[in-house]
Amino acid sequence: MLRCDDYYLPATLDEAFDLIERFPGEHRIIAGGTDLLPWAREGRAGDVHIPVLIDISRVAEMRGQKAQDGRIRLGANTTFAEFLKDPFLKRHLPVMAHAAIWFADDQLRAAATLAGNLVNGSPAGDGIPPMVAMEGSVVLESRKDGKRHTRTVPVADFIQGPGKTLLEPGELMTAIECDDMEGWGSAFEKVGHRRSLVISTCCVAALVKVDWATRRFADVRLAIGAVGPVPCRAKELEQSLIGQPVTAETIRSLSDRTAGFVRSRSRQEYRRKVLASFVERALGDALDELGIAPVSQPVHGEERLHA
Repeated sequence: MLRCDDYYLPATLDEAFDLIERFPGEHRIIAGGTDLLPWAREGRAGDVHIPVLIDISRVAEMRGQKAQDGRIRLGANTTFAEFLKDPFLKRHLPVMAHAAIWFADDQLRAAATLAGNLVNGSPAGDGIPPMVAMEGSVVLESRKDGKRHTRTVPVADFIQGPGKTLLEPGELMTAIECDDMEGWGSAFEKVGHRRSLVISTCCVAALVKVDWATRRFADVRLAIGAVGPVPCRAKELEQSLIGQPVTAETIRSLSDRTAGFVRSRSRQEYRRKVLASFVERALGDALDELGIAPVSQPVHGEERLHA
């Protein structure tokens, strides 16, 4: 059971920083709380007592989205449900809608924020591979001596390991920025131990851009999660596709080159088989989203069983 002595719901960033300064070492920041509450439930972590909970979900400065100079800026309180419902987000960040479909269920998507997913730093976090693929960065703010301080860190650097990030005491993630992916084909593949509320044992985010005149790959983004301590870009695979013809053979040639990305301690052989299939299928689905004839995509029997 989770217990707290005081619960605060600030409406502005300054109010949030006031509370952080008022309760140093005693507070816990939450937004959706969708990871904290299950973790604190009896049987998972036993009784958990947090003196002060500061809920930043109502902070107006941490909401909203905008496009500028080829980048998209998301308020940190953007929820996974918004990626499925908001026309602006579906147009500019289509891969996030694919990832959000797999994220928990309707109730959790309505509360869970992308920033919370990033701050938790889970190797299996569904929002992390798409953000890594889109050259995402996190905006971190703090207040010292009455002055606001802001720094921006690439998502790929921000996640340091399982549950480890570069977030410093007193800092809040106030926004996330990433490349505008309007006009790209995208896909997200995921598999886990169960079908409902699945936690990834392997996931892939794929984005593709095609040179329509030559029917060749103009640009490719591939990010892989849940098979190692941190999600990562498959940059060598990306580069090997650029300029190549859009054919089933071109894509299938990557399958034998994905095994090295699996660095988890468990189910390594299973993950290697699934990852090879997922890279192939995700690229095919991303092309299909662009209206290019789908490539043939054989599915490994073990992955078919668990998908």
